[in-house]
Amino acid sequence: MKRDEDIRPTVATETFDPMRTPTGSVAMRWLPRRQSAIWLFGAFVIALLVAAPIVAVIYIALFPTENIWPHLASTMLPRYLKNTGILMLGVGVGVTLIGVSSAWVVTMCKLPGKRFFEWAMLLPMAVPAYIVAYVYTDLLEYAGPLQRMLRDVFGWQSARDYWFPDIRTKGGAIVVLSLTLYPYVYMLARAAFLAQSICVLEAARILGRSSWNSFITVALPLARPAIVVGVVIALMETLNDFGTIDFFAVHTLTAGIFNVWLGMGNAGGAAQIALTMLAVVIALLVIERYSRRRQRFHDTTNRFQELPGYDLGPMGKVGALAVCILPILLGFVVPSAVLIYYSIGYFDQSWTSDFFEFAGNSLLVSGLATLVAVGCAIFMGYALRLFPQPLLKFCVRFSSVGYAVPGAVLAIGVLIPFARLDNAVDAVMRDTFGISTGLLLSGTVFALVFAYAVRFMAVSYGSIEAALGKVRPSMDDAARTLGESPWGTLKRIHFPMVRGGILAASVLVFVDGMKELPATLILRPFNFDTLATYVYQFAKDEMIEQAALGALTIVVVGVIPVIMLSRAISRSRPGHGN
Repeated sequence: MKRDEDIRPTVATETFDPMRTPTGSVAMRWLPRRQSAIWLFGAFVIALLVAAPIVAVIYIALFPTENIWPHLASTMLPRYLKNTGILMLGVGVGVTLIGVSSAWVVTMCKLPGKRFFEWAMLLPMAVPAYIVAYVYTDLLEYAGPLQRMLRDVFGWQSARDYWFPDIRTKGGAIVVLSLTLYPYVYMLARAAFLAQSICVLEAARILGRSSWNSFITVALPLARPAIVVGVVIALMETLNDFGTIDFFAVHTLTAGIFNVWLGMGNAGGAAQIALTMLAVVIALLVIERYSRRRQRFHDTTNRFQELPGYDLGPMGKVGALAVCILPILLGFVVPSAVLIYYSIGYFDQSWTSDFFEFAGNSLLVSGLATLVAVGCAIFMGYALRLFPQPLLKFCVRFSSVGYAVPGAVLAIGVLIPFARLDNAVDAVMRDTFGISTGLLLSGTVFALVFAYAVRFMAVSYGSIEAALGKVRPSMDDAARTLGESPWGTLKRIHFPMVRGGILAASVLVFVDGMKELPATLILRPFNFDTLATYVYQFAKDEMIEQAALGALTIVVVGVIPVIMLSRAISRSRPGHGN
């Protein structure tokens, strides 16, 4: 036990004391000063480190070495903005139509195979958009199997004899991104539909509303906040995408960063485009908040019975099945089938030492990033539980916006400061000791892991924060009364109770790391490839067959969180039994 003089009680005072736990908080009310400093300042340091790349991008953009902003603003930037706007508008419409309609049908209608569709609708989330783009380009291009079959059947000799849509366009990119991103809208819309009280829907039917009118006038407005969040997430993923838009030659803001930085060799100009992307992201977040500023929906009853489901006529069932089957077929089944076919046919060419090296690199970087991101999220989440102070809360929230920041933007904020620090250290060592330290941070696995951890911190922190929020404050007080330290309380009380949230956060960060492409392309060390960059390089050279095994591996890994998400959504309805 600590001596009385080593323990300082919480007392309300006029001056701000950072060592003091606020009265009435969920934190322990008696905390040794040394442990207070560890948790409080440790959380501040982590939050500031995670937020540093975003601050670096802003600084580099505002104070570039060579300012080419006037040239960008008058030449390339308008085209980048226009293409980005068209792409986001098209994807927004696409994911809303597919996600909301399928969520309503699966949740509220009597449908053959309903249990299957509940989780299968999420499967396209497991396939990165750039892999779907590679597969459909291989299938639908002039030399692909579909057009060859049409020429053989109808006797056409060249492309002048018939018309066939070109997939390498903005329209093709919109379709591909919509097929892979609609699950964000689907899962949030379905969770919102599941949370609605049956009494509200029964009242609408009693008043003479049809199932369609009930959906439009009652269920859809109630679910609108969740739908908007899903659409915003899908749009931010669209903004982050590089593989698809690069393969389809759609010049968006993300492509502009690569063109200006790697093509023109101007880091300041790339940072300025990155800052423009940050402005777009902030606008999306503001729109999402503003759209539901006055929306407050509360259930007037706690009756959450089993949803009865609407009966559909023969044509209605056909339409409902089409709404569910087509996205799964086009977004998951066809790409997966093509990858399996190519993986078997080109197994000898793919199953090489290079494949194992790239897979090992992916596992290494994703695994380290998972440990760092989840560990830091646990530390910050618990520190905020101990010290729910406004300043710390702001810093933690700001450090969690990395997921909203495109990978290419984040890469600039990591690489340029690291490179300048490396050069400074190298110069000092040369002048002082006559030796060169080389690249200590930039161009190393450390930079890549750091970028992954920053980008996916929001994913891990959100899961862990939600899990910690379910632990009653009385558990902390009881443990502290029995003489347990904060670390002991976290280890013996919280860890067993929140391990589900920690596992979910770990899986999501790991899978996202396996799929990440833009940041990896910029930050990877020389002669260092992951499965994502390996697939990208082969597909860019029109050799998707050789990369099919790597792409299939990414898809298989991505199926794991899909199953977890489906189970979590199904259990989200109040009153649902375990």
